[in-house]
Amino acid sequence: MTPEVTILVVDDDQALVRLLVGYLEQAGFGTRSAFEGGAVLPLLRRDPIDLVVLDLMLPNRDGWTITRTMRDDPRLCNIPIIMLTARVGDADKLLGLELGADDYITKPFNPVEVVARVRAILRRYTPPSPTILSFDGLVLRLDSHQVTLEGNPVDLTPTEFALLRTLMQNPGYVFSRSELITRSLGYEYQSIERTLDSHIRNLRKKIEVDITHPRYIQTVYGVGYRMGT
Repeated sequence: MTPEVTILVVDDDQALVRLLVGYLEQAGFGTRSAFEGGAVLPLLRRDPIDLVVLDLMLPNRDGWTITRTMRDDPRLCNIPIIMLTARVGDADKLLGLELGADDYITKPFNPVEVVARVRAILRRYTPPSPTILSFDGLVLRLDSHQVTLEGNPVDLTPTEFALLRTLMQNPGYVFSRSELITRSLGYEYQSIERTLDSHIRNLRKKIEVDITHPRYIQTVYGVGYRMGT
C-alpha cells in the first residue's frame, strides 16, 4: 500500500459525497467514491482502501448487504466501516453494528464530525509504529536515532536519517523526489529537491558496498527512489 490513507465514500447523493470528499482531502486523506452499491465490492477488491463511509440506502445493493459480505470475506473483513443513514431508528443502528459496522452516523451531520470519527477509528485499527526498522542487515532505531549496518554504527546527518527512515518505512514503494522530501521533512522544501540526489549519493556512500550497484536505495529512472527491489 502507498503511504496515503484512502477513504472510500459511498452514497447515492453525489453532492453529499463531494462534500465529504472535500473535507476528508482537506484533512490529508486520499479518497475514492461510489454512488451505488454494486460498485463497492469490486472497487474494494481492486484498490487499497483503509476505511469505508457507507450509506445504508443504496441502489443495486444496500449497505447492510455490503457490510455482511465484507465481514465474511477474508480479504475485506478488517476494513473499518462507518455507516450513514437518514433513518434514526435504534433497530437500524443495532442491526448495522451487529453486522460489523464500527460506527453509525445519522443524517444530517456535520462533516467535521465525520472526519473526527474517521480519525478515531483509524487510530484503533492502526498498530503502533515500530521503533526499530530493519532491511537486509540495515537497522534504524527511531527512539535512539541510531543506524547500524551489519552491527556497525553508521553516522548520518539529520537529513540523511530522515530520508532513510521514510524509505525503510515503505520498502518497495517508489517515491518521487518531491514526495520523498515532503514525507521525510514534513513540508515542501524546494531547495532540497534540487540537492536530493547529492543527499542520496552521500547516504549511499555510508551504507552501500558498491554505490554503482546499490543494494538498499534503488533509483527508479524517471521517477525517484525506493528501498530495495
